[in-house]
Amino acid sequence: MIGLGRFGGRLALELVTLGHDVLGVDVDPDIVQSYAPLLTKVISADTTRPEVLEQLGVTEFNHVVVGIGDVEASILTVAELVTLGVGDIWAKAVTESHKRILEKVGASHVVLPEHEMGRRIAHQVTGKVVDYIELDEGFALVETRVPRELWGRTLGESQVRARFGVTVVFVKPGGRSFTYATPDSRLDEDSLVLVAGDVAAVEAFAELT
Repeated sequence: MIGLGRFGGRLALELVTLGHDVLGVDVDPDIVQSYAPLLTKVISADTTRPEVLEQLGVTEFNHVVVGIGDVEASILTVAELVTLGVGDIWAKAVTESHKRILEKVGASHVVLPEHEMGRRIAHQVTGKVVDYIELDEGFALVETRVPRELWGRTLGESQVRARFGVTVVFVKPGGRSFTYATPDSRLDEDSLVLVAGDVAAVEAFAELT
């Protein structure tokens, strides 16, 4: 994990919680010291220098995440990782243009945490969406309540895909856990559903609630 700011630090700690070994790297010695007892190993280093990345042995890691907030340092670090042949590079971008540059440089995956979280919360603020995850450009997974017009019907009877252009993946009856949706799944007033489809379609379906 290169860059132990709010994003990188939280991600590194979560990976450790999941049972992974994590090498944390940051230019700030104070940050490095604070994470020393929490991560597998922590080093203070300037990763924009190729010789430093070689000394860190980055090619031996399954994944490298670049969470540096400084745009120039972020781009230089990703470029050097690509040059060294690192296979799976995740990088944090702070703007759309930063994201495009990181993709052109060769990052395997680029995320815009603030942008994506803002979009997710915006859908929840309306109260019609319980959770919202955009899986790909223009395609989303939404947890929402069952529209009134479908109460008391089975999924097969409701013809949700044909009528609304979305696919119900899971159904959660009131007070119970999510289960895989089948044609016999009953949609009641207190049920939640997890639906997938084009962003416009899933948003329109959620609006029906």
